[in-house]
Amino acid sequence: MATYDVQKRVKIIEFFYSSGRSIITTQRNYRRHFNVRTAPSNNMIRNLVSRFEEHGRVSDLPGRGRGRSVRNEAVVEAVRQSVNEDPSVSTRRRSAQLGISRTSLQRILKRDLKMFPYKIQMVQELLPQDYQARLQYAIRFSQIARENDNFLNNLIMSDEAHFHLNGYVNKQNCRFWGTHNPRALHQRGLHPARCTVWCGVMADKIIGPYFFEDVDGQPETVNGALYRTMIENFLRPHVENNQNIWFQQDGATAHTARATMELLHNIFGERIISRNCDFAWPPRSPDLTAPDFFLWGYLKGVVYINKPQTIQELKQNIQAEIRNLEPETLRAVMENAVERANFCLQENGHHLRDVIFHT
Repeated sequence: MATYDVQKRVKIIEFFYSSGRSIITTQRNYRRHFNVRTAPSNNMIRNLVSRFEEHGRVSDLPGRGRGRSVRNEAVVEAVRQSVNEDPSVSTRRRSAQLGISRTSLQRILKRDLKMFPYKIQMVQELLPQDYQARLQYAIRFSQIARENDNFLNNLIMSDEAHFHLNGYVNKQNCRFWGTHNPRALHQRGLHPARCTVWCGVMADKIIGPYFFEDVDGQPETVNGALYRTMIENFLRPHVENNQNIWFQQDGATAHTARATMELLHNIFGERIISRNCDFAWPPRSPDLTAPDFFLWGYLKGVVYINKPQTIQELKQNIQAEIRNLEPETLRAVMENAVERANFCLQENGHHLRDVIFHT
């Protein structure tokens, strides 16, 4: 901010608050008042306002400026050894251990040691007996996709998911700074408002959403009877004119009850991928089905953007975002399901490393 003296900084603050905290209006008023063509940048205004609100001043804070660099060979080597001994230590703790600033440590890690921070990948736990089941699925799925050109066009990958109206507060990320403990509480209901959604993903469309709810619009826990009602009254009309449709579902009890499987066989014949049938779906494999590895994550990333206040608004957002999905996107998703099966085959049923660690 060296190019802006105190007088100009005061004016920037004045313009900012008088314009209702509008950066664009602040820049416009600055150009007009000082009769110049160049206004302060967005970041400069934000930093100045932040400093003013935090410290009550617009002048530079004491002690600022470029200090002596600590990036000499001995310090770089000390950082290298520290990382080799324990790569999971945070930069905050490591800087304290080494007695150097966090900024210097980050520069050494990135510029001198060419290191990058990598996040741990969260995956579904697999039991020893799951590997063979996943391998058998991958072999058969890949074979059918290879031999049947219309397999992807006729495949439904299905699942249901919960969408909560209000997110949960992570207390580990919430802090209150002050001289006294405010004893702040965040209250939430025992059973947060939510809706339960079922969808079937295909290569050119999504069948759904279908909301499991009673006549009053209240969410219902999915059981065998409700699941069969959905299949009979909602899914069946979408597929009854196509005798080549394949249907995939996971092994939830409601999905695989005897009465449910009889209904599915009545509709799809032997073209079923599920537990308790000839083409077995492997347990604990959300990484292999399109709703889990794509749809739910995508929807939960967009339906809350406008902060829905009611379940009805949340449902409308879900419906709208599903309608907005392009057939080209869904085609790529289903092709990715085949690619994932091939990765699973390469890994002998273990986690899909080529997907998890793809950059």
